[in-house]
Amino acid sequence: MAYLSTGLACFIGCLILFFAPPVNAAESVGKPAGFYQQKLDVQVRYDNRSDRSNRSQFRLRFYPQLNFSEQWSLHSFVVTGDDFSSSHNTFGDEDSDQIAVRRIYLRRTHTLGKTEFGVIPTYKGRISATGMSKDGWFQGIRHVYEAKPGHKLELVAGAINSTDPNKALSLADDFNLFEFEYSATINEQFSMEFGVERIIEGNYLRSEVRFHQSDRVWFAEFVRRVDDAENKLVLGLDSELTLGNYPVEMYAYYAYVSADFGKRAELTEDYLGTGHGGSVELSGALAVFDLDWFSRMDMVDSTRRILIGIKRSF
Repeated sequence: MAYLSTGLACFIGCLILFFAPPVNAAESVGKPAGFYQQKLDVQVRYDNRSDRSNRSQFRLRFYPQLNFSEQWSLHSFVVTGDDFSSSHNTFGDEDSDQIAVRRIYLRRTHTLGKTEFGVIPTYKGRISATGMSKDGWFQGIRHVYEAKPGHKLELVAGAINSTDPNKALSLADDFNLFEFEYSATINEQFSMEFGVERIIEGNYLRSEVRFHQSDRVWFAEFVRRVDDAENKLVLGLDSELTLGNYPVEMYAYYAYVSADFGKRAELTEDYLGTGHGGSVELSGALAVFDLDWFSRMDMVDSTRRILIGIKRSF
């Protein structure tokens, strides 16, 4: 009964957040906007999956930030969900009250890049299809250096101590994550990335090429596990469509993941399984309450999944 009451309270809170007017961060905390900033997004979705019962879920993401100066800032990330790559709670489940602080870290920015250390994000900026979940974390340091305009070097070192969000801030006792990446904007149409990774006992080479057009981006990403001859391939499209005068965003890709690719596969966004698969997501804005809608279909071998939902950011 306690879990049901918590889930109901979260559901009512979601409704209030959905339909409440936006609040200025400075007004809400009584501090200058330059010192304290925050971002909140709320999502409710229906999940229809072929290998288990249908379910209704909700997600809360909260990003507080303190700016000490133009260079130094403190960041945190609080989110629902019970796993590294999952940030949704299910209405009616016994654990529908799951919420945890997954990150807390210092950031120093400078003219040639940035440095982050603490319990930090899995990404430096844009999230790749072959990257780890955007709701994940690791303990360590990231340094990004812009060698020259359009050319960046990234060094990451640290550890993923657990995939349980409640243990995200617990000190790790093993060094199991390393990445060195070079990214470049070649011209107005082409960009690329190349990286070397060590993630939880697996050694990987990762490459990515992106072709930019006015309203779409084509991309190809390939990851090779060099210590076990396993592969992951992603071919995709990130596009903007217009249905009449109504803009719609589309994100679609084909993916193949080898059966023994390793833990790295399971740490990606909404992992379904290995083998051949694909995903198509459509999203757009609604005319009421600053809401957005989305619809997504995933398929991996014999597993099929359909997601439909609404979301709002503050």
